[in-house]
Amino acid sequence: MKLENLEARFQEKIDQDIKIEPKDWMPEKYRKTHIRQISQHAHSEIVGMLPEGNWISRAPSLRRKVALLAKVQDEAGHGLYLYSACETLGITRDELTDQLRTGKAKYSSIFNYPTLTWADIGAIGWLVDGAAIINQVPLQNTSYGPYARAMVRVCKEESFHQRQGFEIMTTLARGTEAQKEMAQDALNRWWWPSLMMFGPADKDSTHTAQSMKWKLKRKTNDELRQQFVDQTVPQAELIGLTIPDTDLVWNVVNNEYDFGEINWEEFWQVVKGHGPCNKERIAARVKAHTEGAWVREGAMAYAEKKKSSSRKIAS
Repeated sequence: MKLENLEARFQEKIDQDIKIEPKDWMPEKYRKTHIRQISQHAHSEIVGMLPEGNWISRAPSLRRKVALLAKVQDEAGHGLYLYSACETLGITRDELTDQLRTGKAKYSSIFNYPTLTWADIGAIGWLVDGAAIINQVPLQNTSYGPYARAMVRVCKEESFHQRQGFEIMTTLARGTEAQKEMAQDALNRWWWPSLMMFGPADKDSTHTAQSMKWKLKRKTNDELRQQFVDQTVPQAELIGLTIPDTDLVWNVVNNEYDFGEINWEEFWQVVKGHGPCNKERIAARVKAHTEGAWVREGAMAYAEKKKSSSRKIAS
């Protein structure tokens, strides 16, 4: 079959909301675009463990420690689901993780900011995981089958994480004056980076149009960002915190919030590796890979031994 016929048939399946599966024919650009998107998502889950893992031993109670430990464990699991989904596109796990450690692959810019206080853990759960849910729920209907199916469980667990973070912020906001100030400070520092999570403005995005055509995405960056603002502002008002945006106002005509201009220069600096914690995050992953070599070697040796034993029994 001619290439143009294959491409037409491929697009017809997408237009009819028929999932593309690993053994189906797909354009090379579709495969590479999905590798970029899924691997970036997987890397974000793995790197995202670092700012929160920093607070497991310092959480204010045993209940908080256990909950945070479970959340970090969930994020590790999400990374594994997504790496597995990405491998169905013909790339190995080693290649994917090597791209992360060398800086060839990106991860969400939000994880390059430090967690300075316990309130930051609440802000991450409420804002960062809240933004992730808005971005990821439509991905349950993305055109690539393995990615869509992986997102079902990921979204359920992220929803729990968001509620956990909001509960932390609510407790602090309704606590002592010092606790409320801590919560407000965390909101002030995490609000704008959370808006940046949805990616560049549609007019500056190089991938959005093609991703929409292939149904990798169902909504644009700006549409998702608007949904996040409209959802989150009432939540802040409910617990008595103030969104750090003097331009924030309800637009009665459009039935949505108008909000201030994002500092895109800061966004691009962080994406390019010049954020507060970029080097620290990559260094942590390199160190984990290096110091974990003996575990991988031991696991491979054990697997080979089991395989050899199975062959002897079979013979």
